[in-house]
Amino acid sequence: MSERGKSPATNQTALLRQLPSVDELLSRQAVAAMAQRIERGFLVELVRGVLADLRREIVSGAALEESAFAGEALERRIAAAVEKELAPSLRGVINATGVILHTNLGRAPLSAAIVEEFRQTATQYSNLEYDLAAGARGKRDVHTSQLIERLTGAEAAIVVNNCAAAVLVTLAALARGGEVIVSRGELIEIGDGFRIPEIMEQSGAVLREVGTTNRTRVADYENALNEKTRVILRVHPSNFTVSGFTEKPEVEELIALGQRTGLPVVEDLGSGCLVDLSVAGIQEPTVRESVDAGFSLVLCSGDKLLGGPQAGIIAGKKEYVQKVRRHPLFRALRVDKLTITAMEVTLRAYLHAAWNEIPSLRMMHFTAEEIGARTRAFRNSLLPEASRLDAELETAEGRSLVGGGSTPAQSLPTHVLRIASARYSASQLEERLRVPAGGLPVIARIEDDRLVIDLRTVFPDQEPFLASALASALR
Repeated sequence: MSERGKSPATNQTALLRQLPSVDELLSRQAVAAMAQRIERGFLVELVRGVLADLRREIVSGAALEESAFAGEALERRIAAAVEKELAPSLRGVINATGVILHTNLGRAPLSAAIVEEFRQTATQYSNLEYDLAAGARGKRDVHTSQLIERLTGAEAAIVVNNCAAAVLVTLAALARGGEVIVSRGELIEIGDGFRIPEIMEQSGAVLREVGTTNRTRVADYENALNEKTRVILRVHPSNFTVSGFTEKPEVEELIALGQRTGLPVVEDLGSGCLVDLSVAGIQEPTVRESVDAGFSLVLCSGDKLLGGPQAGIIAGKKEYVQKVRRHPLFRALRVDKLTITAMEVTLRAYLHAAWNEIPSLRMMHFTAEEIGARTRAFRNSLLPEASRLDAELETAEGRSLVGGGSTPAQSLPTHVLRIASARYSASQLEERLRVPAGGLPVIARIEDDRLVIDLRTVFPDQEPFLASALASALR
């Protein structure tokens, strides 16, 4: 019977029998050479995985030819599997979305100066916990605490690994076994399903809700006070807005209540804005404003509007900062030398008023006119290739987002590049950019069935790579 006349089951059986064994593949010179790059046991697992994939393809009825089992073809599949496993999972991407603090893309990009400092503090020994002047053990807090104190006016400050950790350790230190009063309108979800009440529960504090979702008065806090009350907590709405028929106590009212009762008033400020960003069109309270208002402690993130690494800052009155620092959870949630280095470099840029050295702040300060000029020049450079590939390019006004759980109702005017292709849909173009055959992945967005590129979040030295990626995606 000819091959064409054989039944599918017969063909499958014949193909399965042609599969070489694991030992046979490992003995081939090209495969054996791969063992010099990875551990042999791991290579054996990859070879088994390649063979298992082939068996599944045969059994599923995939159109496999005998050439798929030829020496070079099979060796290429194994080599591809090795390369995939050896390639880093965490990698750089080009953010063309216009979302500056893109949570899924690592939030605030760090400055090049931080990388240079890493060479000193990461590849060598450092005085992380060593007091050079005294010749004795020191504390890692000192490298960032003094800078935070100068920039915010706080009496003391410490850093943990994110803002949720700051809330957790603060409530554990100040309110464990007691009650924390918080408005129902501030019981937020901070991201990835984590919610303020759940974090409070883990701290050992008991949540005491007051008011309603849209209206809470200072009298609601006063009526909830009892012998178990330990903290009054205010959560700034940095990642949501409530509009319409709303009311909440003025900051001065909460601070006065804390002073009358002797209770600490803590603010979870969230976004961590250190300077007035109104010139860039962003209205957000600063940490110094909260400290000056009299909050006992102010908690905020390091990788949002501050523009630094992932971290949680706890700043305020010395007696409360010291209580938090002495809590056992503080050691579990402390930051490492790389985060301290990145935070110190970022904070020193603030101290020198060198906003341009902080990438995310630089992006926020770009004007729509500046972005427009870049976008038009970028479009003009692409036009010849785009015309040849049946693609339409147009510039248009748009809006960029700060993102990262900050300024939810605010956006920045920008100009965008809108792309339409006769060969591919917008979703197909988006995928081709996101999963390229080579080069950096590009993350863009889709609006009105057009691929949209916002250069606000594209570094100028990335533009040639973006242009190459777009040309490849349009082919």
